[in-house]
Amino acid sequence: MAPQRFHEQFDHIQRLMPGTALAMGPDDAAEFLYEKGVVLARDGEEARLVEETVRGHFTETRGLVPDHVRRTGPAANRTGVTRIRVGDPTLGEDVVPHALGALRAAEGRRGRRLVSRNHVVHIAVNACPGDEPVPAPRSESPNPAPVEAPYDPATAVGVLVIDTGLVHDHGAHPLLAHTTGDPEAGETGPDGVLRQYVGHGTFIAGIVAAVAPNTDVTVRGTLADAGAVLESDFGARLFEAVDEGGWPDIISLSAGTSNGRTDGLLGLDAFMRELRERGTLLVAAAGNNASDNPFWPAAYAALPEYRDCVLSVGALRADGESAACFSNHGPWVRVYAPGERLTSTLTGFRTPVPYVYQHSTYDACRYGFEYLCTCQYPRHTGVLSEARESTAGKADQVMFDGLAQWSGTSFATPVVAGLVAAHMAAHQQRDPRAARAQLLRSADESAEVRGAHVPVLRPSAWRPTPVAVPVRPV
Repeated sequence: MAPQRFHEQFDHIQRLMPGTALAMGPDDAAEFLYEKGVVLARDGEEARLVEETVRGHFTETRGLVPDHVRRTGPAANRTGVTRIRVGDPTLGEDVVPHALGALRAAEGRRGRRLVSRNHVVHIAVNACPGDEPVPAPRSESPNPAPVEAPYDPATAVGVLVIDTGLVHDHGAHPLLAHTTGDPEAGETGPDGVLRQYVGHGTFIAGIVAAVAPNTDVTVRGTLADAGAVLESDFGARLFEAVDEGGWPDIISLSAGTSNGRTDGLLGLDAFMRELRERGTLLVAAAGNNASDNPFWPAAYAALPEYRDCVLSVGALRADGESAACFSNHGPWVRVYAPGERLTSTLTGFRTPVPYVYQHSTYDACRYGFEYLCTCQYPRHTGVLSEARESTAGKADQVMFDGLAQWSGTSFATPVVAGLVAAHMAAHQQRDPRAARAQLLRSADESAEVRGAHVPVLRPSAWRPTPVAVPVRPV
């Protein structure tokens, strides 16, 4: 049986969130995760309307329990959303779809969304990792390679990476000399083995620093616990991240979720409105589901009111000529950058650290691409894949001693964030949104993605590698 990464990640995230019952949506389809038995509404009058409407609908509908419907949590908060419990998640059927249906007529009359699922936002970008890190030889240099340029604290561009924090030994690598931030939480388990996604934020920081040396990079551990957080908490955590050091020039965010809609995440409304009023540029990952469904917050780049302050980034494959197999795509993805088999900082700089693979590779590309992509190579057997099999095998283990190779729109994103920062430094440009526009206008290269020619940004120090066509047994 082929690995089922979305379902494997669902099981993993559910274990890490034991007090929160999760479901897959929509209608058990493997597109996004959300909290079972809970919906979101805007604070105040709309929350009251949602509660009353759902309770009335449940009173009139056999099999639904109106007594379960109640608001939970604070009456008001900075994110402007209220959690409304609509059912007991321990009783079996998830009633969230019934609650959403109860509001459709009211939403039609008002011409706006009133209620939402409480989605899970995740650094694997919708619970589907591009791949897992592979140790890079000590003789190998980062890719993109570090640019030779001076660092000047008086003119350095501020880049905030909202991710998993920094590993304990990050300071041992010179590339991260001007990187600060929160420590990575719980790097290893009781057995001393690196936990899944540890080093994600450190890898991203290394890419930014390599592409743009004149930067002050701050990594916030906003997305701990394998990078999963509920939408109702996500906006508040974003506010906390910018409050701690002030709004930066650029935010690099490699997390998000789809939600089956084209108007964003209810839980991010307040943060996105404030972002729009600030001078900060949000550079966000497009997601790793090989889908054209809008993925948030990256897809805000396609909404007129946010197109100047959000830049969505898809991933190119290792040769830079086309999209990586896993990359999301569509008109809401504004630019593509190298995102397959990049080499950057991870951990083990002083003492090697073991890692056990979580996902098994596939016999062929899970998305139907005809090149030797990260779905298939390098081959390994993973713990989470084997846990879903009736006969469990032994997972593969490796040792990290500094650099690693990793793939995902997670890593194409800091490439673009770094290029914007480098453009600002080189042209003494203090407005990151103006730098974004100038950089995109000057981008004269393109690649073919799903039959469309799209703009791409490739760092001058990035080394493309040829892609191979897999040999299938006859």
